[in-house]
Amino acid sequence: MQPTPSPQEGTQNLSQLFAKHPRQWGLRGDPWLWRDLEQCVDAAKQPANSDEFVAWLESEFGRLVGVPISHPEIVFAKKYAHGGMSGGCVNPKFWRETLLPLLRQRFEEQKS
Repeated sequence: MQPTPSPQEGTQNLSQLFAKHPRQWGLRGDPWLWRDLEQCVDAAKQPANSDEFVAWLESEFGRLVGVPISHPEIVFAKKYAHGGMSGGCVNPKFWRETLLPLLRQRFEEQKS
């Protein structure tokens, strides 16, 4: 008789992808968005590949910030306003060009 696999066996702990913060942030709202994504990632359906993971990130970005990640300008998100001149501001371009590629790479490394 073979042991029954645990529900988490064969799945990734996706919150670990967010454990190490980037060396630099775009704007003051970006770390707060990072934290929100970290908190909801493990409740998400387990992505089969990095494309599904990035699609989930893009969807959650839009849900949390209120604009798609393709938005061309900096966005003010009141819930991320915790002080400072750029408090509450999120930079979609920084997410597209820096943080999404970083998280995709971490996902791929963890998957292999």
